[in-house]
Amino acid sequence: MRVQDVLKRKGHDVVTISPAASVGDLLKLLNEHRIGSVVVMDGDRMVGIVSERDILSRLAASDDDDIRTVPVHEVMSQTRVCSLDDDTAELAAVMTEFRVRHLPVVDADGRLLAIVSIGDVVKARLDTLTDERDHLINYVQQEPPVGRVVSQD
Repeated sequence: MRVQDVLKRKGHDVVTISPAASVGDLLKLLNEHRIGSVVVMDGDRMVGIVSERDILSRLAASDDDDIRTVPVHEVMSQTRVCSLDDDTAELAAVMTEFRVRHLPVVDADGRLLAIVSIGDVVKARLDTLTDERDHLINYVQQEPPVGRVVSQD
């Protein structure tokens, strides 16, 4: 299954934030949309991604009494991206290897189209496996073709 197939079911909505916005604003977005990451956009250009893990890492390494006032660009990380034609099995391997849970989907010019999560990828893989299982069950359970038996005596 390809990323474009996942997006047909999921949709192309992406929550974004400015690099100058505060972590407090970011926290509100994460909570409001019940998501784990937000793509950081400087105008039309994607400049990074910020996730719950980025916030926790900064909080653990910081003496800031209130991380909510810190600008997003100070906690964001660079992101790997994927394309509409990428295979979900390959994405699962990339996400596991690099320990990322969200990948922005971009076109050939690097423009943001959507975002996929590890949950989206796992669901796509499960759907594929379920379809294959159902196909095999139907194949095994079908009646043999009726015809004459030819004996070679």
